[in-house]
Amino acid sequence: MPYRATDDDPARRLRILEDKEALRTLLMRGWRALDRKDWQTWIECWAEDAVLEFGPWETIRGREAIRAKVEEAEAPYAAMQHHILNLHVDVDGDRATGIGYMWFTAVATPGRAGAPYSMGGPYDWEFRRGPEGWLLVRQRLDVRWTDGEDPLRAFE
Repeated sequence: MPYRATDDDPARRLRILEDKEALRTLLMRGWRALDRKDWQTWIECWAEDAVLEFGPWETIRGREAIRAKVEEAEAPYAAMQHHILNLHVDVDGDRATGIGYMWFTAVATPGRAGAPYSMGGPYDWEFRRGPEGWLLVRQRLDVRWTDGEDPLRAFE
């Protein structure tokens, strides 16, 4: 049952708040790891049976396939920043859903004149709590805008 501000059970309300913070922490840890190209830490945020749906790519199934595709696309960039904006999660027992916005900026060649490549759009997540804690089981990302030229053409 979703959280309601009028819920009379303080233990339940506290658990939901703790779960929401754990989900936020999971995403922040993972996306900071992407910026550092720490692929192992990032992929540990995903369940073995996870699914990634990303605008220009076909649906990718399975944690190792997701890691391989994202690492292949993002490793060549000299520097990246992944931003998660307007994050909201709903917890329902051992399942949760979330929404947010992505703002991604990357530089292919440091010190090169010109603007970095950027893109953005809405995230849609599904999470599951298991023995390891919360993990990402599905992420859909719809690219709604881009800015600059992607010299590596990694996101086509």
